[in-house]
Amino acid sequence: MLISAPGTYSNDAAGPMNGEQGTSNGAGSPCTLHLAPRTSFQNGFTLIEMMVVIVIISLVAAIVLPLLPASDASDLRGSARRLTTLVRYLGDRSVTTKSQFRMKLDLAENTLKIKKLVNDEEAEPGDPFFSRKFIAEGVTIEDIETPRLGKASEGVVNIDFDVSGLGEFIIIHLKGAKGDHYTVTAYPYGGKVEVQEGYQEITL
Repeated sequence: MLISAPGTYSNDAAGPMNGEQGTSNGAGSPCTLHLAPRTSFQNGFTLIEMMVVIVIISLVAAIVLPLLPASDASDLRGSARRLTTLVRYLGDRSVTTKSQFRMKLDLAENTLKIKKLVNDEEAEPGDPFFSRKFIAEGVTIEDIETPRLGKASEGVVNIDFDVSGLGEFIIIHLKGAKGDHYTVTAYPYGGKVEVQEGYQEITL
């Protein structure tokens, strides 16, 4: 075989190789085969193409992931964090507005409501933040502990916030659907609220 030019070859045998068409002037005359040039696609993806694919995947993930059902663990953790945020907000709100608020926790109904105290009477707080759902479905308030009440696991427990903020030390234990726990601990008059995984026993 004689190399005649880049992209072609010559063969001493008559006729083209492998059934490829070529030119021949007779037996023994050289035939040529034209090879297709190598395309850029064969070299792999370009940087722009890879960036476009990454952007598309990110958009799909941003749309789909919020629609997926949350796990029991994330429901419990989220409820504990939302409750922590609520206690902090109530403390700040009572101090800045010089108003009194009450957090009502019904352990039998597993509900949480916020009321504003006006002349010792309960009224609607008038703040859309308080209308949010703080405890997720499947998460229960197992018990509440304060120095005044001890540990309460039934009935309605009222936690009051006066013009100085939270007036007493409180511990709230939340229980998930699978029996896991989170503990929310709030300290009086300082705005400090902690959330810990598990059922934490804290000495009052």
